[in-house]
Amino acid sequence: MTNLHTSGAVTGTGDRSRPRAALPALCVTQITSWGIVYYAFPVLNPQITAATGWPAGATTASFSAALLVSALAGIGVGRIIDRHGPRTVMTIGSILGALSLLVVAAAPNLPVFTIGWLLAGGAMAATFYQPAFAALTRWFAPHHIRALTIVTLAGGLASTVFAPTTATLANHLSWRATYSLLALLLAAITIPAHALALKGAWPPAPPAPAHTSGGATAVARSRPFWMLACALTLSAFAVYAVVVALVPLLLERGFTTAEAAWALGLGGAGQTLGRTLYAALARHTGTTTRTMTLIALGGATTAALALVPGPYPLLVALSIAAGMVRGNLTLLQATAITDRWGTTYYGHLSGLLTAPATAASALAPFAGAVLAAPLGGYPHLFTLLALVSAVAALVAIAAMPSQAAPKP
Repeated sequence: MTNLHTSGAVTGTGDRSRPRAALPALCVTQITSWGIVYYAFPVLNPQITAATGWPAGATTASFSAALLVSALAGIGVGRIIDRHGPRTVMTIGSILGALSLLVVAAAPNLPVFTIGWLLAGGAMAATFYQPAFAALTRWFAPHHIRALTIVTLAGGLASTVFAPTTATLANHLSWRATYSLLALLLAAITIPAHALALKGAWPPAPPAPAHTSGGATAVARSRPFWMLACALTLSAFAVYAVVVALVPLLLERGFTTAEAAWALGLGGAGQTLGRTLYAALARHTGTTTRTMTLIALGGATTAALALVPGPYPLLVALSIAAGMVRGNLTLLQATAITDRWGTTYYGHLSGLLTAPATAASALAPFAGAVLAAPLGGYPHLFTLLALVSAVAALVAIAAMPSQAAPKP
C-alpha cells in the first residue's frame, strides 16, 4: 500500500513540508462545507417557500446561481492557491460561507435571499473540492490519488450526516433559525480547521513538463485542453441530469415515491463505493482509456435506465452502478490535469477545466425537467442523455497532449 507520507519526486519537498493534519482536516471540512452550504438547501427549500410564499423556482434559481458563481470564482481561486497555498483562501472562504448563510437566514425578501446565495457561491469556490484537490495534489504528489480518494470518500458522507441533521433541526426550529445555527456550526468547525491545519510550507511549483513550456495560458488555449473541457462538461451535464431525473423516471414507471427515493439513495452509496476503486483503475489504465471508459460507462448505465422498465431490484442495481461511475468521474476530474500536464499549474488549470462542468451541472436539472415533456417522457430523456455521454466519450479521444505527464 502506498505510504501517504512518502516523499515525492514531483514536489521534491519531502514529508517535513507537508502539514500532517491537512488531510484529516480537509476530510472534516469537506463533510461540513458540502453538508451545510450545499445539502441543507434541498431539505429546507420546501419550508422556505411555504413560510415566505416565494416561488420554489425562484429560490432554486438563487441556489443554482450560487453554483454558477462558484464555477467562475474557482478560476481565480485556483491561481491564488498555485501561488500562495490553500490556507488563506480556504479560511476566508469559510468565513464568507458562514456570513452568506446568515444573510440567507435574515433575508427579508427574495433579492436579498439571492444576494446571500451569490456570496455563498464564492464560498463554495474557496472551500469545496477544487481547492482541497489543489492542496492535496501539491502536497502529496506523486502519491496524491490516495489522498484525493480519502477526501472524496469523506465528502460523500456530507449528505448522510447533514441532510438528516438539517431535517431534525427544521422539525423544531424555523428555517431561518436552522440556517443561523448551521452557519455558526460551519464557522466553528471549518474556520479554525483551515486556519490551523493548513499552516505547512507551500512547496514551490515543480518544473513544468516540456510540453507545457508555454505556461498555463498556452495549455488552456490548446486543442487537447478544450477537448477535455468539452468532454467533461458534456459528461457532467448528462450525469447530473440523471441524478435529478431518476426519481421522476421511476414515478413515471409506477413505482412509489419511497421506492424512488431508496433507489436514489442507494445510488449515492454506489458513488462512495466507486471512489474506492479509482486508485486500482488508475494503476492499470492509461489516461485516455480511463477517461473514455468512465464517460462511456456513464452513458451505458443511463441507457440501461432508459430501456429497462423493471423489476425494481434491477433498477436499484442500475442506480448503484450509475453511482459507482459518478464516484469515479469525480476523481477522474480531480486527476485530469496532473495526468496530462503535471502539477505545476494545477490550481489555475483545474479552475478553468472545472468551470464549464460546474455550470453544466447547475443547469442540468432545469434542462432535464424542460426537455422531458417535449421528448415524450423521462425514458426518452435518459436516451438523449446517454447519447450526450457517448459524444463526450468520443470527444475525450482528442484530449491527450502529444506528450502527457508521466503517470503517477
